[in-house]
Amino acid sequence: MQNGKNYKAWLYLLPAIAFIGVFMIYPLIDVLIYSFEEGFNFASQSFFGTGGYNYSYVLHDPYFLQAVKNTFILVIITVPLSTGIALLISVGLNSVKKFKEFFQTVFFLPYVTNTLAVGLVFMILFKKTAYSDGLINLLITAFGGSAVDFIDGPYWAKMFVLCFYTIWVVMPFKILILTSALSSVDEMYYKAAKVDGTSKWRIFTRITLPMISPMIFYLVITGFIGAFKAYSDVVAIFGTNLNAAGMNTIVGYIYDMLYGNSGGYPSYASAAAIILFAIVLTITVINLLISKKNVKA
Repeated sequence: MQNGKNYKAWLYLLPAIAFIGVFMIYPLIDVLIYSFEEGFNFASQSFFGTGGYNYSYVLHDPYFLQAVKNTFILVIITVPLSTGIALLISVGLNSVKKFKEFFQTVFFLPYVTNTLAVGLVFMILFKKTAYSDGLINLLITAFGGSAVDFIDGPYWAKMFVLCFYTIWVVMPFKILILTSALSSVDEMYYKAAKVDGTSKWRIFTRITLPMISPMIFYLVITGFIGAFKAYSDVVAIFGTNLNAAGMNTIVGYIYDMLYGNSGGYPSYASAAAIILFAIVLTITVINLLISKKNVKA
């Protein structure tokens, strides 16, 4: 009987397993093979040697190192900030009784808006032109500051815009998840704490955070993965020539090696993709290990 049930279970899982095998596992193995084939050419399907040269080239390429730097700065700044701000907003929304659904909808609207469109709006807000310094610079100068070229100016200014935009885009989803998690916390715990005269801060740290910790760690892990895959958002703000702007990401570097201005180097692109996969896998495993020790069931 048990064998029959196992057989049926595997039969139900077969379509999903086939999908994962064809569209995820096979491409990963294929990219791994390409990454060791030196000078691979798509047209002739030929290469002139095998070895680790592709990895050596990529790891010494200034453009790739710049992309790694940009990506790590983006990840380190945006993931904790967006998660923390989303948590504060979610707690506030959860305490609002009237118009709660209305405010949830308002905060969720940016999530259903096209990211490229949002990126173009951010570019218009921050970009200096021959006719205008942009709305943000108008506000800065109105308060006595100096106008800053956020799109074509200093590196820190461009990184600020990218981080600000990334936080803006990812926060609606995090607010939705956290408000749902907060709503699922049993009110009995809060009532018992109030009877004991527990302070609001202690209720938050001892009841709320432990109860929603699985969702917080889920958002942190997916946030890391999403930030490492950033590319289209950066293009929307800084254009397609990200190397010239000094704002390329690892995914952008991979795309450039395949199709962009540096195009035609699938072996280098494959090596960079495997390096990105190793980075994301390592950080995900670390987060999972930490979550096992800290998440309350």
